[in-house]
Parts: sequence; structure tokens; C-alpha cells
Amino acid sequence: MPVTFLRLLNTALKNSKFPSISPLTALHVPAIPSTPSAHPSLYHPHRLSSNPPSPNPNPQTRTRTPLEKQFETWIQHLKPGFTPSDVVSALQAQSDPDLALDIFRWTSQQHGYRHNHESYCAIIHILINGRRYRNVETLLEEVLAGNCEMSVPLYNSIIKFCCGRKLLFNRAFDAYKKMLKSHNCKPTLETFTLLLNALLRRFNKLNVCYVYLHSVRSLTKQMKSLGVIPDTYALNMIIKAYSKCLQVDEAIRVFREMGLYGCEPNAFTYSYIAKGLCEKGRVEQGFGFYKEMKEKGLVPSGSGYMILICSLALERRFEDALEVLFDMLGNSMGPDMLTYKTLLEGLCREGRESEAFDLLEEFRKRDVVMGDRNYKTLLNGLHFQNQE
Repeated sequence: MPVTFLRLLNTALKNSKFPSISPLTALHVPAIPSTPSAHPSLYHPHRLSSNPPSPNPNPQTRTRTPLEKQFETWIQHLKPGFTPSDVVSALQAQSDPDLALDIFRWTSQQHGYRHNHESYCAIIHILINGRRYRNVETLLEEVLAGNCEMSVPLYNSIIKFCCGRKLLFNRAFDAYKKMLKSHNCKPTLETFTLLLNALLRRFNKLNVCYVYLHSVRSLTKQMKSLGVIPDTYALNMIIKAYSKCLQVDEAIRVFREMGLYGCEPNAFTYSYIAKGLCEKGRVEQGFGFYKEMKEKGLVPSGSGYMILICSLALERRFEDALEVLFDMLGNSMGPDMLTYKTLLEGLCREGRESEAFDLLEEFRKRDVVMGDRNYKTLLNGLHFQNQE
């Protein structure tokens, strides 16, 4: 039927009054432009070929990375209506902290779900272990802004992280102040221990010590007012703070109160007090604490030994200084060069040069870490003292 129609139409055009019009078969049909049209399918070369295209329902799909596949797998495991406990299990199962954070963020955007203190605690620990500190700081600000209900473990996790970061030191005390104002998340012994430890790390110079000693005093008072019972470790930090600031009477007062809390002083307790007393110039009292420590079978620290030896030698109590030094060597610890020089050169100045040389030989036999170089340095120092 279409062929017959075309023949009749051509015949009619030949007999018509418009000879300039060419037959339909001679009409020019423009070619398909080489530039593809706006239709998405024309951007693919196989669409223009004569062969039929191979079936490809989604030609723009890219290959997924292993991390994306893991993410989708865990998302599928979280069934509708999942709880924070389910999220915690999913987070703790991840070895990649970035994947854990992706899951944490995705779950927070789901309708009807909200993270609680357990899920925030879990992701914070994972990111800290993975050294993703910037992400932890972001989560920290979210928590302190009130994104979830708080708990004591979450507060302590935040305080611990901030205490370990120099620029976040003040944020640790911001979290502590929030704990004081809360009704069900009061500071615990762990909270005070973290803050005291952070303060003591800043006691590097005497003039700086007094700045932070006020904070130590405040924490001690608040700990008592809250009914928190300190342990030996916490009390030792308070004693150390007072001793470093040469507030030895305060340190001794805390020492005497240890029994009230059921705590026994240990070697660190006695060493802190003995060092503070010697630095304060109360050497006799410091030596008394050393003797009390020895009676209890406790061994001082290396620095405690050396400060006591130097202090006794400077007061010309050489027999007591030698007693402490030989006790130190008997406990497999060796003094430093300054301690040896203070004692031996002090003997030389008292006219006991021969004894000083004999002691040096004895020290060389007992101190396995002295070495030939240190021995020669000490020997030259004694010869120099004898020439003066």
C-alpha cells in the first residue's frame, strides 16, 4: 500500500503546475550530525553503530572499593529498629576506624534513632586507638554541646583525652565543671586522678608549680566534699605536688591522714617527702623519713637516694651520706656523676683525700655502670682538688 501511494503521488506531481518541485525520492535528507544530541544514550558510541547494542542496564556504575563493600555489608546487618547496643557491636567489630566513623555517622541520620553515651564512648575509644584525634575533637564538642545524655564513663573518657592533649587541657576542666553541675554524673576517683596527674605534668619549674598548686588544693577539697575516698596513688600525687612546691608541712599533713582513708604509704610517698624536706633545708627530718622507710623494708627511688646523699654531704655528714650511698649500690642503683663529685670532693675539702681515693676505688668495684670514662673523670677531679 505505501509503494502504490508513492507512485500515484509522483505521477500527480509530474502533471501538476509546479514542475520545480522534485519528486519525493529526490528530496535531500540531511545527515546525522557527528556531535551527539542532548539525550544521554547518544553519548555512547555503540548507540550509533549498525550492530545492536549489548544489553547494559546501568552503563555508568563504577566498581566499588573494598571499604564501600564492607560499609554496605554492615549497614545491611543493622536491621530496621536497631538500638545503640546494636550500633556499639557494629562499631567494635571494625578494624578500620574510618569505616567505624562512617557507620556511626550513617546511623545518626536514620529516622527514629539517636546515639547514646555508650555509642559515643565506643566510637571515641576506637578513634583514639586509631589516632584520629581531629575526629575525636569534633565528637567531644558534640557531646559537650548536649547531643546525647551523659554518663560517668563518657565524661572520664573525654577528660582523659583532653588531659593528654596540650591544647585541650582547659577543656578537661570544662568537662569536670559540667560533672559538678550534673545530678547523676558526679566526679569519681578516676576523674580526680586524671586531673591531678595532668596538673603534675606541668610542675616542671618551681615558679610554675605555685600557679597549679591552687588547682591541686581545690581538687582535694572538692574530692572530700563529694565523699570520694582517695587511694594511695591519688594521695601520693597530692603529696608530690606539695613537696615540689616546698610546702612540706602540707605534704606531711596529707601523709599523716593516709591511715584515715585506709591507705598505706609506699616508697614513692616517703621519697617525695624526703626530697621535699632536703630541698627545703630540713635534711635531718628528711633523713628520719629515710630511716623510717628502711625499717618498713621499702626502697627509695634513685632520685630520692641522690638528693639525700648530696644534702648530707653538703652538711658535712659524710658517714650518713656514705651509708645511704652504699645502700643505693646494694639495691642495684648507681648515683650520677654529680652525686659522686659532691661526696668525694667534699671529703677532699675536709682533708680526707686518702679516704676519697679509696672510696672511689670501692665505688668502681660496686657500681657496674660507672665505666672507665666516668672513673677517670672523677679521678682527675680528685687530683685537681689535691692541687688546690
